[in-house]
Amino acid sequence: MKLPIYQADAFASALFKGNPAAVVPLTEWLTDETMQQIAAENNLSETAFFIPEGDHFHIRWFTPKAEVNLCGHATLATAHILFNELNYQGDQLEFNSRSGILTVKKEGTKLQLNFPADFAQAVDAVSVFAEAFGVHPLATFKGKTDYLLLFDSEETIRNFQPDISLLLTTDARGIMVTAKGNEVDFVSRFFAPAVGVNEDPVTGSAHTTLIPFWAKRLNKTEMTALQLSARGGQLWCSLSGDRVLIAGKAVTYLRGEIEI
Repeated sequence: MKLPIYQADAFASALFKGNPAAVVPLTEWLTDETMQQIAAENNLSETAFFIPEGDHFHIRWFTPKAEVNLCGHATLATAHILFNELNYQGDQLEFNSRSGILTVKKEGTKLQLNFPADFAQAVDAVSVFAEAFGVHPLATFKGKTDYLLLFDSEETIRNFQPDISLLLTTDARGIMVTAKGNEVDFVSRFFAPAVGVNEDPVTGSAHTTLIPFWAKRLNKTEMTALQLSARGGQLWCSLSGDRVLIAGKAVTYLRGEIEI
């Protein structure tokens, strides 16, 4: 069986920036085992698979190790491929997913994701985080699946070299570290070794937590953000009730075919 495959750099305006994701269009689902094997072979933080479903699409996301409930950058990459490589007509896409209905619409040169917000709650400090990062967080919060650690400055976030083996001992999908930005509203990094991604270059799903967190702290609903990974990524963020709007750009890197 031959399948088309694409790869796009999401939350990037040029190649080799942002977060690369593979996108595999399907007419019907493969077995879970096969999709997991493809994702492991791709060895990217996410591979997205989608099928047509009536007048919209059904999307699923796999890391090299596991299927996940929500992925922002691979959804952005999928929308980019549909609009720019597969000639989807219209300005808005609708995806059915494990996290409900998600939409992506064109906003000028950007694509805007509409995702459910995740309102993190303050929790007691987790001692392993201070050990892993070498600095005590100012505060610790927990969302549906991830921890959010607040620190004092952009420079602190940029300079972290955490002990990944210690992060593997936590009970979370991932750990986001964040601080107020120097030239943007906030900055972050995201570590998810539990699902096979030691550090994710740009994480849309993490911003479902970061956006309401910073909207409350900054008393504003429109924000700009940077994820300070080695590749880096820029996001334009909004809080709208119990939804977040996350906008970014994407660039096609690869068009190809896989054979299974």
